[in-house]
Amino acid sequence: MLQAPARDADHCGVLIGLVFLLCLATVPLARGRLGALADLRFRAAWLLFAAIAAQVLIVSVIPGAGSGAAQNAAHVTTYLLVGAFVVANRRIPWVWLIALGGALNFVAIAANAGVMPADPRAEAAAGLVATPGEFVNSGVVADPHLAFLGDVFWIPSSWPASNVFSVGDVLILVGALLAMHCICASRLALRRFAVPAV
Repeated sequence: MLQAPARDADHCGVLIGLVFLLCLATVPLARGRLGALADLRFRAAWLLFAAIAAQVLIVSVIPGAGSGAAQNAAHVTTYLLVGAFVVANRRIPWVWLIALGGALNFVAIAANAGVMPADPRAEAAAGLVATPGEFVNSGVVADPHLAFLGDVFWIPSSWPASNVFSVGDVLILVGALLAMHCICASRLALRRFAVPAV
C-alpha cells in the first residue's frame, strides 16, 4: 500500500493551478482573446498579494511556529483581505460569483476557529495526512460547524494533484471561468448577470 502524502499548501496549489490552466485553455478554443486579460486593471491589488503572502507564510514557511490560535486568526484575516479586494473590484464580470464562493469558505473557516473543516472520508479518499503539530488551513476537526460548507469533495489519491475541496471552491473556479470568457469576449461569454445591477 502506498503511504499517503502529507498535506501541504503546495499540494493544494497544484490542484488550483491545474484547474485554472484548464479554464484558461478553454478561452482560445471558444475564440476568445487572451490578451484582454492583460489589459485588466485591478484596484487595491496589494490586498490580494498580502493575503496570498500570509497564507504561504502560515501554511508552508512556518506551519509549526507560534500558537495555533495566532495562525488560525491570521488565516481568517487573509479571507477578510481578499474580501476587501473583491469589493474594490466588484465591477469586474463574475467577481460576485467568485466572492460568493469565497464567502462560503470564510463562513466555514470562521465557524471552526480558523480551520476549514474537512470530511474524514474525503481526506482518506484523497490520501491526505496532516503532520501533527503543524498548522493546516483545512483538516478534520472535532465537532465541526457547518460541515457541509467544508472540504467534502475530493480528487482520488490515484489521480495527479489529489486533494479535497468545498462547494465554495467550486463556485470560485466557475466564477473564474465565466469571468475569463466574458472579459476575453469568447463565444461562451455569458454577459447576463455578469455584473450585479446598480
